[in-house]
Amino acid sequence: MFSSSQINLFTDQGFIIERKLASTRRCTEMRESILNSVNPALAPVEFETDVQYPGSPADRLSPGGNTPRRLLHAYTRDRIFRDWASSTDVTQRVKQLMHTDSISLSQNHHNCVMTKHPGYSSATLWHQDNRYWSFDRPDLVSVWLALGQEQDHNGGMQLIPGSHHGHIERGRFDGALFLRLDLEENQTLIDTAVSAQLEPGDVLFFHSRTLHAAGRNNSDQIKTSVVFTYHAGDNNPIAGTRSAAYPDIPC
Repeated sequence: MFSSSQINLFTDQGFIIERKLASTRRCTEMRESILNSVNPALAPVEFETDVQYPGSPADRLSPGGNTPRRLLHAYTRDRIFRDWASSTDVTQRVKQLMHTDSISLSQNHHNCVMTKHPGYSSATLWHQDNRYWSFDRPDLVSVWLALGQEQDHNGGMQLIPGSHHGHIERGRFDGALFLRLDLEENQTLIDTAVSAQLEPGDVLFFHSRTLHAAGRNNSDQIKTSVVFTYHAGDNNPIAGTRSAAYPDIPC
């Protein structure tokens, strides 16, 4: 489990990396399942053209228009993903970070396989996941498992330490809720970002208010990751919102 110093580090910076938490065998089995589901794409799938991020194909008829970005509903997609999401390696650490004995997995947020393809992958600009989610409290933890190497050149995650503290005014975000790049105060914040350099089996735990971004995949290999999001058992999704569309899974 996490040491007290690791928990304090997460509290301070809003994220922490646990190296080699998933075994080589588990990562290999997951990756094989994923590669069998992207060509042809096994529904439900979100395509690059659906998100319209920088670098996305204009539409499904454009070159690269059939490039998958996410394989959705990972928890119910394959036993391999369910076993990982509900494993004590994951859930006990999340409970430590959230200082609770009761957590639930959200089937509505993340709960997916990220497939960042070379050539037609898009960039994800600076954002806080919590701006898109609706819960009683803006305190959730996401668990990102790297199934291969993740670095800047293939679209690895970047995060801004400590950005989960305090409040960022709405005006500092654009209409799509990405951090505006034309504001000096935002650029000063972005200059403090760090890269999450991950190897297969490494796991990134990050707070839902932590600002993060990711570039395009400029390598010649598909980058695959699995990500689930958890919340405390007494932190309920708000009825009638997307956050309450599917039932949560107690862990």
